[in-house]
Amino acid sequence: MSTPPFFPQQLPKLLVFAGSTRLNSFNRQLAGVAATLARASGAEVTHIELADFDIPMYNADLEARGTPPDVMRLKQLMHQHPAWVICSPEYNGSYTALLKNTIDWASSPVKSDPAWQDGFKAFRGKVVGVLSASPGALGGLRSQNHLVPLLLNAQCWVAPKAFALSRAGAAFDTQGQLIDEAQRGQVQAVLDQVLFAAGRLAG
Repeated sequence: MSTPPFFPQQLPKLLVFAGSTRLNSFNRQLAGVAATLARASGAEVTHIELADFDIPMYNADLEARGTPPDVMRLKQLMHQHPAWVICSPEYNGSYTALLKNTIDWASSPVKSDPAWQDGFKAFRGKVVGVLSASPGALGGLRSQNHLVPLLLNAQCWVAPKAFALSRAGAAFDTQGQLIDEAQRGQVQAVLDQVLFAAGRLAG
């Protein structure tokens, strides 16, 4: 897939992750689709799994004893990537506890480290595209509606274009890729907007 002509010569680095660690998570599959399409567009992509980070439930008393090393690793990754795509599952009409906990830790100031005393350092100015997938008809749309204000509060730029994949149980092939070309196009449209906006802001 060729890079659209309105893109900058050097695409911004893109961070992709899903708010789930479930083995057969539709949102983890959707994150894989987004990463594949973004690489095909010429972007440098870092696709992470939150299961690979040892991050406990947020607790201020625990934090007072020292920010966990994997939280610092995640903060660095977020800071290094001007563009993000988050795939948000929907639990009880909202985003997951895992995703909220990740954001709470990553946005918490590290009082002992002058470089990270600004809690929003890893978030400020990032351009974020929001995707979701669900077996239901709404495709996780309600989780997006709750997640976007949280990201705006953390001083992110949220792309106006989003995509909620409904009927996700029948949407992927055996390799975890989207079967329907129109749905792939919807994911690509979010990626295009995120990469374009992040490139312009960085420039």
